[in-house]
Parts: sequence; structure tokens; C-alpha cells
Amino acid sequence: MDPLDPQILALLALAALLAGFIDSIAGGGGLLALPAILLAGAPPVTALATNKLQGLFGTASAALSYARAGQVDLRAQAGPALVAALAAGAGALVASRLPADAIRLALPVLLIAVALFFALRRGLDDSDRAQRLGPRAFGATAVPGLAFYDGVLGPGTGSFYMIGFVALRGYGLLKATAHTKLLNCASNVGAMAVFALVAETWWIAGLVMGAGQIVGAQIGARAAVRGGARLIRPLLVVTSLAMALRLLWDAL
Repeated sequence: MDPLDPQILALLALAALLAGFIDSIAGGGGLLALPAILLAGAPPVTALATNKLQGLFGTASAALSYARAGQVDLRAQAGPALVAALAAGAGALVASRLPADAIRLALPVLLIAVALFFALRRGLDDSDRAQRLGPRAFGATAVPGLAFYDGVLGPGTGSFYMIGFVALRGYGLLKATAHTKLLNCASNVGAMAVFALVAETWWIAGLVMGAGQIVGAQIGARAAVRGGARLIRPLLVVTSLAMALRLLWDAL
């Protein structure tokens, strides 16, 4: 297929819009966008690079939307965002040397665990709770660990950040969602910077998809601010289970 064909670009933009909407609320948009790029005929590494390019627009747009709504202070997240970018770049550099197949097999189990956590844990709402890790400890452990994984593979990173903010930092669901986006954007930037050097990227397709991501992210972030935990919790459960089933299907 020709990635510059107007019909292909229109379909990729639509896929990115839907991915941006879902990702801005519950994470997991990459499992819509990445298969769409592959179906358009991109080789695997090109698809990964293009997915990072288009994804950074959606996460950046969602982060700005949550900041305007007063849900997150982006300046306070500058340090963790830099850590995320560097860790994701390192993950992208060493991706070919890691046992990616073993990680892919473990991912469905982790995603099902995430879904069960949010489905069964009582009292999850938009209220903050006691934190188990302070900001420095969280920024030195969970942030680089998840960003490194995002550079290597990526599916479910937003959901994993969410559970980290809820379970370790004690954030309510809306606040956790808002704080996830800048870190996700930073890890996309870090991985994209490396992929731009070592892989071919579909720049035009990625930018067109980026426009779709911005639209979807704006719609999703505004819906999340209005709906709060009532919208975020069920969508997070459904998205995590859908990602797990998709990965199991791919593995089988």
C-alpha cells in the first residue's frame, strides 16, 4: 500500500482519533494505532517509529487539556518527564537485545491484573488517599521503569502509569489520569528521538495521524474531566481486558 494515498491517510487519521480518545482517558490507544499502521503496509520497526510519532501529539494534547482544567501542574512534572524521556530512549536503544517475546507473553497477565484491580477494588473514585511512595521515590523507580518498557514495547504503558499513581501515590482516578499524560508524552518523545536515528519513519502519515490524535485527545480529556471516575474506571477495565485479549490473540 502507498502510505501517501489519501484514502489510507484518512483511515489512519480516523484510527488515530479513536486511539487518542481512548488513550486520553484510560491508556491503550497504541493497540488501535499500531495495528492500523501495520495494516497500511509499514514494516514492524517503521510501524513502531511512526506510532511513537503520532502518539506524542495525543498525549501532549491531553496533558495540556488536563492542565487547563486544573488537574495537573505540568511544570512540577518537568523533572519526571525528563527521566521518562531518557529511560524510554534507552529502552528503544536496547530493544533488540531484550527477550521481547517473553515480555509479550507476560503482558496479558499484567493487563488482566490491572483490569481486576480497578474492577474489584472498593472505594476507587476521584478522592486522594494515603500515598505509599513519595514523589522522589516514585520518580526514581516507577517512572523510569515504565518509560523504559515504553521504549521497548509500549502496549499498556498508560494503564500501568495509572495503577502506579493510584496504588503508590494515592491519587484519585481523574488526578492519576491527568498526571499520566505528560510522562507518556515524554517517553514517546524519547523513544521517537532514537527511532528517528535508527529506523525509517512514515513522517507524513505520522503527522496526519497526529492531527487525529489531537482531536481525539481533546474530546476524551474533556469527557474525563466531566465524567471523572464514573467514566474512567469502566473504560480502563474494558480497555485493559481488550488489550490483553488482543495480545493473547497475537501470541496464539
